[in-house]
Amino acid sequence: MPVHALDLPAPDALQHALGARLPGFTHVQWVASTGSTNADLLARARQHRDAKPWLLGAHLQEAGRGRAGRAWKNRSGATLMFSCAFDVRLPPAQLPAISPLAGLAACEALRRLSGHPGVCVKWPNDVQWHDAKLAGVLAETTRNPDGDGHTVVIGMGLNLRDAETLSANLDRAIADWSQVEGHTRAHEAADIVQAAALAWQQAVADLEQHGFAAFVDRYAQGDALAGRMVNVIDRGEVLYSGQAAGVDAYGRLQVQCASGLVAVTAGEISVRPQP
Repeated sequence: MPVHALDLPAPDALQHALGARLPGFTHVQWVASTGSTNADLLARARQHRDAKPWLLGAHLQEAGRGRAGRAWKNRSGATLMFSCAFDVRLPPAQLPAISPLAGLAACEALRRLSGHPGVCVKWPNDVQWHDAKLAGVLAETTRNPDGDGHTVVIGMGLNLRDAETLSANLDRAIADWSQVEGHTRAHEAADIVQAAALAWQQAVADLEQHGFAAFVDRYAQGDALAGRMVNVIDRGEVLYSGQAAGVDAYGRLQVQCASGLVAVTAGEISVRPQP
């Protein structure tokens, strides 16, 4: 069957649809263009103590950000981009676990929609279609102005189309939703946003109650790195080489190196080519 890319409805129509689908969210907005949906929600959290959760999406981001502060800009209609803000009350030492948690929850939501195990998560939070990047997830936190906990902002950019062009331009494998949808029934943009927003909301609540230890087995079900030989790279330098061995109760990647098991908290993970 032919594969067709998903078309985004007008911003006001998408906002209306999501407002009806997410009645527990106190602020739902979708705009034609903004700088960064993550940055906008972080700024709102620093200025307001309105009840959360919030959702903000945009057809175009002029100053979007990826991990490690990388800048990127999308083509309007080619990427589904949105962010959600949640109040959390966690010890600061547990906040880093939100990054792999956000990637896992997004992966699980997209798996449920597609019904396909080819959707997986690459630590810490990239969502992949097989070994090609399908979506990037960015989690950021800020202290609430009244000192009562933190606001966590989780954003996702899901490629809807242009996988072939992006793969050629970036010289690495990129996937888009039209490839996934070729195996399933067609979904609307609102289906995807709703699924991810509710998955993040539930995951954050579960993290507060049970800690990341409750997610270790779930992470293993969608782990794109499990059992593979990897390099952990920081600023162009290989810090560790070994076999990926899942995540621990703090959301850290475990790598079995020659010197023993290492818990990785940051860095780029490169899958080593097999001999």
